[in-house]
Amino acid sequence: MERIDTRENLIRWMSEYKNLIFSICLRMTGDYFTAEDIAQETFLSAYMHMDQFDGKNEKAWLCRIAANKCTDYLRSAASKAVPTAEDEMPSANENAYVASKTASNNPADIYETEDVIMTFTRCCNELPEAYSDIALQHFIRGRTAKEIAEEKGDNLKTIQTRIFRAKEMLKKTCRKEWLEA
Repeated sequence: MERIDTRENLIRWMSEYKNLIFSICLRMTGDYFTAEDIAQETFLSAYMHMDQFDGKNEKAWLCRIAANKCTDYLRSAASKAVPTAEDEMPSANENAYVASKTASNNPADIYETEDVIMTFTRCCNELPEAYSDIALQHFIRGRTAKEIAEEKGDNLKTIQTRIFRAKEMLKKTCRKEWLEA
């Protein structure tokens, strides 16, 4: 009899919370297909550990499972990532060209893009002083580490390190800001 109750609970949870869990996964991972997989893993994990659930606030419990699954995924993905040398990165002109070819004339898309850029610029400005200007120049204005180093008279490796650290800080602050939105 208990197995039927757990199955019914799982079905009810999936129908009630599938959109919430998917949106949490999508916001944390930024990838639609990964979010789908992690949302499924969330419900599977909840089903497998239903006997450990105290019965209080199932919504919060499921959200916590989803957040933990996303965090685990992001950690594993980050550990597999290999930094790319500056020379292998596409130039700002190539990025602008691609963006211009894929840009939409839809007002909603334009507004959303501008909103994302404004939010990202604000996140860059909130970084510590040594990183904020470099982050703005590199991520917003599309300047290379070499160009920034030459302009500032700094060592190229120093600028590359600051770009990398700024990127890591931005991942945390921007993700936090978009989760709170």
